[in-house]
Amino acid sequence: MTVAIRTPVAEAPSKPDGIADALFHPTGVDGVYARTHLYEDVIERLTSWISSKREPGTEVLRFPPVMSRKDLERHGYLKSFPNLLGCVCALHGTESEIRSAADSHESGGDWTASLSAADLVLSPAACYPVYPIAASRGPVAPGGLVFDVASDCFRHEPSKDLDRFQSFRMREYVCIGTGEEVTAFRDRWLDQAASLAGELGLTFDVKPASDPFFGRTGQVMAVSQLQQALKFEMLIPLHSTEKPTACMSFNYHREHFGETWDIIDQTGAPAHTACVAFGMDRLAVALFWTHGLDVDRWPAAVRDVLKF
Repeated sequence: MTVAIRTPVAEAPSKPDGIADALFHPTGVDGVYARTHLYEDVIERLTSWISSKREPGTEVLRFPPVMSRKDLERHGYLKSFPNLLGCVCALHGTESEIRSAADSHESGGDWTASLSAADLVLSPAACYPVYPIAASRGPVAPGGLVFDVASDCFRHEPSKDLDRFQSFRMREYVCIGTGEEVTAFRDRWLDQAASLAGELGLTFDVKPASDPFFGRTGQVMAVSQLQQALKFEMLIPLHSTEKPTACMSFNYHREHFGETWDIIDQTGAPAHTACVAFGMDRLAVALFWTHGLDVDRWPAAVRDVLKF
């Protein structure tokens, strides 16, 4: 499909003075922040705004920030994004073995050498846990399934930029069904892109995109994703119009998750899936970057939408 949705972009908005200090407190690790009340209030209002867009019949699920390591391996994440993965590790063994490892720290040793992987990983995307749940329910009924999911997520890409966190929040609407049902779902959301950005008073583009697949093989996968128009991003110019920030994505996975999890549609064929993802932290930063730190002076229309 061809999509060309755009609002005029004259220049990126100026970064408000003191934005980092007003919204965050550093924790000593790049891309991981304590968040202020001012910031969290806007996150909560964005959450309610996104909920108001929920289609009838959507099932709501909220996931913890960790998920099954075996499930993520089955998803193929290690093939596509091994450099972004965060694995939960723990001290295993007898009481004396664990005590010895802990005591090594007191004597200047490296206690982390005694760690081994637990059966959990940090969730890299909010939608991943929903597919095995859908698979456990049997064939997808006519009309498909739609889920509203959210999770704290992690991707190992340290950065000092306020629009690239390692620990971030993701909200998604996920559709599972036939190819026709799923592409219609994604197209409905793509058609809303202009109104979504307009309600928030954000200048934007929607353009074809690819995921940051790993290595040389990943470059081929990225080209294929672009050629098939499987992914589009809502891009908001924060740092510059040349390097805008992706704040939403509209993704069609074809049969990938259906085949991976043996999810079948009403015809007995592997189900297709699609998702619309809201980068909660990026959207919040974009609002402050665009409209300033004084929410009382934000445009009246934006304040009304967010119910200030």
